[in-house]
Amino acid sequence: MLLTKSQLGKATAKDLTQLADAIKAELHKRANNSKEKALKEVQAIAARHGVSLEALIGSSKPARSAKPARAARGKAAAKPRGKVPAKYAHPSDASQTWTGRGRKPKWVEEALNGGATLESLTIKA
Repeated sequence: MLLTKSQLGKATAKDLTQLADAIKAELHKRANNSKEKALKEVQAIAARHGVSLEALIGSSKPARSAKPARAARGKAAAKPRGKVPAKYAHPSDASQTWTGRGRKPKWVEEALNGGATLESLTIKA
């Protein structure tokens, strides 16, 4: 039963709601029928080749990689890195060190503002 635009315009809200529910149910039924049909076709193709569908699907799944998941904002998640040896040390307190990565520690900023150079803070091996 197809309705014309004028018939839709004359229908009550209750009739339209029932029609919408019937349409959703029919679409769902057709989608399921389509999936079942496709599954039967794939099973038949697999059987013709002497392979079970389970074996076929199991062998085609890509292996999970060890890559980290992407961050929420679309940037790649930071990869775990090994510990980096310190490159710079505080001139009077050797326990304060810096690798040279990231933000400069306060003691480095103070030393640079006091006239020191990064080269003068380098740890001599």
